Amino acid sequence: MAGLGLAASCPAAPPDLGGREVIVAVEDDYPPFNYVDPGTGRAVGWDYDALREIGRRLNFRPVFREISWDSMIQGVATGQFDMAANGITVTPERARVVDFSSSYAQVHQRLLVRKDERRFGSLEEFARAAGARLGAQKGNTNYTRAEELAGSSRVVAYDGFGELVQALLNADLDAVIIDDVGGQGYVGANAQRLRLLDGALAAQDLAIVFTRDSALRPAVDAALLAMRSDGTLGRLNSAWFSPAFRVGAQPKP
Repeated sequence: MAGLGLAASCPAAPPDLGGREVIVAVEDDYPPFNYVDPGTGRAVGWDYDALREIGRRLNFRPVFREISWDSMIQGVATGQFDMAANGITVTPERARVVDFSSSYAQVHQRLLVRKDERRFGSLEEFARAAGARLGAQKGNTNYTRAEELAGSSRVVAYDGFGELVQALLNADLDAVIIDDVGGQGYVGANAQRLRLLDGALAAQDLAIVFTRDSALRPAVDAALLAMRSDGTLGRLNSAWFSPAFRVGAQPKP
């Protein structure tokens, strides 16, 4: 995957933020970025490991707050949270109200289907499958791509990916559009029931979101640069974003 650990030469030392608390918005329903481990009841994921490592390097304490996706960007924009993780795609529309860190990974949007699906085996075949219902999350870039792929009359909106996946498992939907990393997470949680279709849409950058003009953004960018340089970011991404990821078997970066 592109962007998993690009080398950088001689990054400057990240600043010291004096042990302050930083409020981080997460959904806790989007593996492998953030979710509640069914075995332990603990919230885990790339966001938790990465933000704690960034906090260690910058000397701040991340305090995670759960919020629904449809309120997350606005919550950061209005100062309810200092930042948001959650596998957020960089878009020009969002950049009008929040600031983005440098990209920590790239993803491709794909279709998640039931494992026994035989009517279509690729994005192109799904696009031609009249009447097949495609689920997408409200307010997500996936929703726009879903309309482009299948037409608005075939797209069904849900609030969260957990609801989308359950609707797919219940056969209320025929496919769900999702980024490949998140899709691998849900396949890992339902290995006998779900799979990703062949084919992918254009790559998109993922980044951490900040309140506009926040001093945290350049500080976090400095930490990310150092993590790319020393291999930490590559190890985190390889562990959490691997096709071998399984919910309930927390990877060791």
